[in-house]
Amino acid sequence: FGADLRGANLSGADLIGANLWGADLKGADLAGAYLEGANLEGAFAHEDTFWPEGFDPEAAGVIFK
Repeated sequence: FGADLRGANLSGADLIGANLWGADLKGADLAGAYLEGANLEGAFAHEDTFWPEGFDPEAAGVIFK
């Protein structure tokens, strides 16, 4: 948790069940990532973060700053 993943290419990564609480995901590419059961509560992102199609980061607890 709390990882600095700014700008990371996580496209297609298997993040099922990962604890990303408080992680900095600003500018990260998570398009195509598998996020089932991942804890994104309190993770930080902004408009340059890419998400899997149909994924709702706000509902998952992601904070946009």
